[in-house]
Amino acid sequence: MLNYHEMLEEEIAKNEKAGKFPRLLLHCCCAPCSSYCLEFLGGHFDITCFFYNPNITDKDEYLHRLNELKNYVSRVINGAYPVIDGGFAPEVFLSAAKGKEREREGGARCFSCYAMRLEETYNKAKEGGFDYFATTLTVSPHKRADKINEIGYALSERGGAKYLPSDFKKKGGYARSVQLSKEYGLYRQNYCGCEFSRRVAEEEGR
Repeated sequence: MLNYHEMLEEEIAKNEKAGKFPRLLLHCCCAPCSSYCLEFLGGHFDITCFFYNPNITDKDEYLHRLNELKNYVSRVINGAYPVIDGGFAPEVFLSAAKGKEREREGGARCFSCYAMRLEETYNKAKEGGFDYFATTLTVSPHKRADKINEIGYALSERGGAKYLPSDFKKKGGYARSVQLSKEYGLYRQNYCGCEFSRRVAEEEGR
């Protein structure tokens, strides 16, 4: 099985050896996941955060997570990275999830959701002249890093921005995100954002 964290470290080392500080469009799913990813990547890339999450179908929840990310970047990182709001668009997710409503959590519906968010990130990165695009999704132990990276590499083959591989949960990455969340009082949601995962969380009493 591929070690995507090692591949990320190798890409960083290659850029540093060449004296490069590449531009990276980082898809951010929420402040807690982004906290560690920004900490890890910050010294190696010129980062712009892209909050694109149509899977969040409740507008109040969407704005809560978006503002939490903006506040974290402003308060903790002194506004070092711009935050782009991709817009509240639940209809995009519901269209992608059509016919997969009864799929288990972590299955085909989730894979469509990964693809939806990564494709828009790739498009924005290509349009904006970024060197790389990546996502914070791989910091979560509930997300399939292999599928996320597979989708990212397939998009990269279209040309333009290059996909930056990752498995941010490795080497204590997820634990560090939890620690940072506690340290800065970040809102840690108990479901990914879509109405299907919310129902599962409610059924499980999370």
